[in-house]
Amino acid sequence: MNYEILTAFILGSSVLAIFPGPDNIFVLTQSMTNGVKAGLITVAGLVSGCLVHTTLLAFGVSEVIKRSDTIFFGIKLFGAAYLLYLAFMVYKSEASIQLDKGKSPKKVSSKLFWKGFLMNVLNPKVTIFFLAFFPGFLFSDEMNIVSQFYILGLLFMLTALIIFGLIAILAGAISNFLRKNPRTGVYLKWLQIFVFLGIALYLLLSDK
Repeated sequence: MNYEILTAFILGSSVLAIFPGPDNIFVLTQSMTNGVKAGLITVAGLVSGCLVHTTLLAFGVSEVIKRSDTIFFGIKLFGAAYLLYLAFMVYKSEASIQLDKGKSPKKVSSKLFWKGFLMNVLNPKVTIFFLAFFPGFLFSDEMNIVSQFYILGLLFMLTALIIFGLIAILAGAISNFLRKNPRTGVYLKWLQIFVFLGIALYLLLSDK
């Protein structure tokens, strides 16, 4: 088992979870408008949805990896290309972070959970991202590939749970900081670009 690969995966997952995106902005706004509990319930829903994507990846890609080194190399090329595309899309996007300042009506806890869950499960971009991100971080020559994908998925979920949970708990302080420091969006934008480029390069250089 290669713990250096697992460490790199956790670090990459942590950095990506911090960047402003639909999921963590949704958590932030829910906590700001409906309270920390609502934000944490939303986090639980979003993170639970990752298990569906992990299952699809584990049982789909694992068979491909077993049957063909060439196809697996093609998957890694696709992953690197997709990450480069994400970097380009971030480059084209605005650097400002938009927060909803208005008050939204209170929502029932179960509805917030299922909204977060469905937001994640029904987003095909998450599946594509998992396909692009996970295969380059297989960490063992002895362990079953399906098990490795599930371990990576659970590590990704745990990382997201911790970071998104902190965003929910610290929503007020984070939102005030972002409004007082508009340049933060610029710094995060370029950091995100460099992270996507770095992971893409790692995928291209990594072995099976």
